[in-house]
Amino acid sequence: MRLPVLALLLTMVPSACLAATIEVRPGPGALVQAISAARPGDELALQEGLFAGPVVIEKPLTLTGALARIEGPGEGSVITVTAPDVTITGVTIAGAGARLDTLDSGIRLMKGADNAQVEGVSLDGNLIGIDVHGAKNVSLRGNHIIGRNDLRVPERGPGIYVWNSPGLTVEDNRISKGRDGVFITTSDKAVYRRNTFTDLRFAFHSMYANRIEVTDNVSRNNDMGFAFMYSTRLKVERNLSDGDTNHGFFMNFANRADLVQNEVRNGGEKCLFIYNSNNNDFDANRFQGCAIGVHFTAGSQGNTLSGNAFVGNRTQVKYVGTRWLEWSDGGRGNYWSDHVAFDVNGDGTADSPYRPNDSIDRLVWSQPMAKLLMGTPAMQLIRWSQSRFPGLLPGGVIDSRPLVSPEGAGVPTEEERS
Repeated sequence: MRLPVLALLLTMVPSACLAATIEVRPGPGALVQAISAARPGDELALQEGLFAGPVVIEKPLTLTGALARIEGPGEGSVITVTAPDVTITGVTIAGAGARLDTLDSGIRLMKGADNAQVEGVSLDGNLIGIDVHGAKNVSLRGNHIIGRNDLRVPERGPGIYVWNSPGLTVEDNRISKGRDGVFITTSDKAVYRRNTFTDLRFAFHSMYANRIEVTDNVSRNNDMGFAFMYSTRLKVERNLSDGDTNHGFFMNFANRADLVQNEVRNGGEKCLFIYNSNNNDFDANRFQGCAIGVHFTAGSQGNTLSGNAFVGNRTQVKYVGTRWLEWSDGGRGNYWSDHVAFDVNGDGTADSPYRPNDSIDRLVWSQPMAKLLMGTPAMQLIRWSQSRFPGLLPGGVIDSRPLVSPEGAGVPTEEERS
């Protein structure tokens, strides 16, 4: 009786328990053959050398090899994954095609490639580094992605392209060159943290992406830092835009977002641009060194700004409108480096309100040639009159409780974190 029972138990052992580690040496068609012969759950350990792509992974596998390079023929995608529970680690991937209409990528994670993990991979010179296209609960961690800058900007692809892939985690990646570092379209519920973006058009670009977290990322020397468009319920915390030439943070039809302790340093045109974006909370951010600290327009309403620091911007606020907007919340306003005021009682709040714009500002924005008159006695008289009689001021931004110190605003230092 023991033998039939033992045979029955053996048939019940999951196939994953029989998984093996298989060493794969370079050679013509070696990787394609190894994938075809592997059983679900096997680990293919690629040895040092060059392996030819493209390949398609249609079963759960692990692909490793710190000294292995997988190179495509310059057409299509190099690795396409359609099965769940696939892991790719350590390898270098190059040789994707240059067609955006077919999303030529180093790695494509298609619908059904759920729970895929891509970790410690180098993607070198592909049009798109990783395309997450319908796969759920994917993890992209610690990868180094270098795109292509030999093409015109509209012809380049993003480092990571995301479509309809909820549960995604993108963390600790380094992305440079190409068009956007991360480009998201129509994909919710994801976490993007501790990534570094350089030499790109947009570092981070979301379109129709709801309930995402964007935290502790660094955008350095890109055209634009962090762009949020047609997206809602965003958590955006402790991100740094350093030396980005156009915008640090760009909000276009972005609603119900919390932007906390982010920072723009050595900014370019605009530190913060808010366009038709509503019910957002901007708290303890630092905007420094831009031509315009914040440009606020297109009927945005329901936003609160408090505890932020606007430091050394040529124009702190650009707002062309007739409504009065109060930029303090709960008795706490913002720090303005050009606000000359006293704090007699020492409560940390200035004794006079801050009004960044007057009728002269509005005139210059609508009629740029009026800048030629800025030094005339008439202009100086108008400004003096408005400073003495606030009732003459047009509608605009007012901070009734401005702060006298920028302390606590911006990305915290390591000491502040500990």
